[in-house]
Amino acid sequence: MEKNKTKIAKPKINDDLDSIYISRENVIDEVMFSSGIISECSLENLQGNRVEFKQVIFKNVIFNNITFRNIDLTDVKFQNCDLSNVDFIEASVYRVEFINCKIIGINLSEATLRDVIFDNCNGEYAFFSHSNCKQVAFLQCQLRSADFQNSMFSKVEFKESNLLMAQMNFTKLKGIDFTSCEIEGIGVNIADVNGVIVTPMQAISISSILGLIIK
Repeated sequence: MEKNKTKIAKPKINDDLDSIYISRENVIDEVMFSSGIISECSLENLQGNRVEFKQVIFKNVIFNNITFRNIDLTDVKFQNCDLSNVDFIEASVYRVEFINCKIIGINLSEATLRDVIFDNCNGEYAFFSHSNCKQVAFLQCQLRSADFQNSMFSKVEFKESNLLMAQMNFTKLKGIDFTSCEIEGIGVNIADVNGVIVTPMQAISISSILGLIIK
């Protein structure tokens, strides 16, 4: 049985990868790193615009004070990485996996996400506002107080995830199944929840947020 219902394309990464070394000297605007592995290190105080990573594996990497706006991630895996508070605003993210990662406060606002899996990640206070998400799965993730406002969802899945106090105002949730998730305090508008799939108890919780009185 598949862990997630949504059919998501896996990253296409070659088996034979060279090690990639990243420093302030080789991170410049529009630089590309490809076909390699970055592991067991800390990346600190780096800035760049339109940096590209293609067919790259990040393993046990700590990102500290990283600003890669308009980053292009294609066929990339993040395994056991700490990407807390990184600035990836307006990112292009295609066939990417985040596995067992810490992404607290990550900024993926205005990003385009296609075929992306977040599996067992801590994404509390993460920013996905104004993002465009298609074929994206959040599996067993902590997303408390995450911001998904004004986003576009198509074939997006949340499974066994904590969405307490998450903000999804002005994001159409039709067809989204929240029945395995915690959604108390979720921020939504009446128009947002048309066609959403919830349990009876979750429906009562949402109704109270919207100011409805059930007798």
